[in-house]
Amino acid sequence: MNDNIQIHFLGAAGTVTGSKYLIEVLGKKIMVDCGLFQGLKKLRNLNWDTFPVNVSEIDAVLLTHAHLDHTGYLPRLVKSGFKGKIYGTAPTLDIAEIILRDSAKIQEEEAAHANKYEYSKHKPAKPLYNLKDVDRTLSRFEEVQLDQWLPFFEGIKVRYQYNGHILGATFIEMDAAGKRLVFSGDIGREEDYLLFSPKRPERADFLFIESTYGDRLHSEGDIEQELLQHIEETYQDGGTLIIPSFAVERTQTLMYLLWKLREKGLMPNIPVYMDSPMGAKVLDVFHRSAAWHKLPEEDCNKMCDYIQTVSSFRETWAIIDDKSPKIVIAGSGMVTGGRVLTYLTKYLERPETRLLLVGYQAEGTRGRQLQEGAHEVKIYGKYYSVSAKIVRINGLSAHADQRELLNWMGGIKNTPEKVFIVHGEAHAADVLRVKIKDEFGWDCIVPELYSIETIELQE
Repeated sequence: MNDNIQIHFLGAAGTVTGSKYLIEVLGKKIMVDCGLFQGLKKLRNLNWDTFPVNVSEIDAVLLTHAHLDHTGYLPRLVKSGFKGKIYGTAPTLDIAEIILRDSAKIQEEEAAHANKYEYSKHKPAKPLYNLKDVDRTLSRFEEVQLDQWLPFFEGIKVRYQYNGHILGATFIEMDAAGKRLVFSGDIGREEDYLLFSPKRPERADFLFIESTYGDRLHSEGDIEQELLQHIEETYQDGGTLIIPSFAVERTQTLMYLLWKLREKGLMPNIPVYMDSPMGAKVLDVFHRSAAWHKLPEEDCNKMCDYIQTVSSFRETWAIIDDKSPKIVIAGSGMVTGGRVLTYLTKYLERPETRLLLVGYQAEGTRGRQLQEGAHEVKIYGKYYSVSAKIVRINGLSAHADQRELLNWMGGIKNTPEKVFIVHGEAHAADVLRVKIKDEFGWDCIVPELYSIETIELQE
């Protein structure tokens, strides 16, 4: 048995996507998160590479939360021979099932489309995984409770703690071989419309800290007033306000804000549609998970009654054909797929349209292109000129900003032996590295993808 701890950085190292960390300790191999690479093509191609470690030797997977960049590779892992359990909180597992089924369906449809129109270099094109692979993955899910030390293997115990961000999200503490490893996952906001404030770790010998917004502070503007301004300007122009939104959390937050504006009598007489099948399913999880969020059941019901949920693609086209002013919340949040693309093929070239970006836009996504002022974008193989007004609200992010990240780490009472700065683009990670060094004097590194860190244990 190796007396050291080995850490394999298999994702979210030098990039913000594809979270995967493999920990070898006391003869066991434990993976924390198992996400898909997204965004730039060179990153997406990594999903197809041979996995850099022997999958059949991995004993367990621990999930911090359900987002695709933290869970989306699971069916591929199972397909490649993983036989262990996959552990997460109840909302995490519920939402992961929704996300994985949606991901498999999209991949199957894209492969079928590529084969029909013969534009793939692969003959035939195949999905990374399919719905049967997802079913096999779900059979390995195992629910864990919050705030309890759980004995996983001899000499190894794990605790999940509330972390805001999205429903079910946690940070994970692992005690093994006399060391405590803390995996931040994605840290939520201190003041969130729907979720409670994240808890903070009190000890960490080795800290894995996300750095999505490690180089900036979120806007402190009045979110409701900004949103209302975009709505009123769209209404006055006789246009449509399209909001690409992540189906998990962001969609529900937007629904809540729009309902609150209406309750205050501030909304113009304009219909609001939520066109995201996944978003509708996540709403069901909200109803079942009252202890995880701040929204009272009565308000949740009123909000859902006010917002018109689109249930079929036929309804989508009816909404598109209606030229009157309206608000449409539609997936996906980075404009990479989903119903929002259908709307954009009809509305992006109209100057009276507003496209409101409300979340992080990763490199290589259409959302990033639009955010940076692209004059045209490619959708379904065709280029569309951008005549719509592209606007954004910064304060709606579900990720902690630099100040909140530092405050979260400030709960740690000891001096960590090493801090690994992960889950961030290169500039954000490096800025946070310098800030942590200046603020706490801690030893920090930004690990490279597929690098291995060895922690030598004293006799």
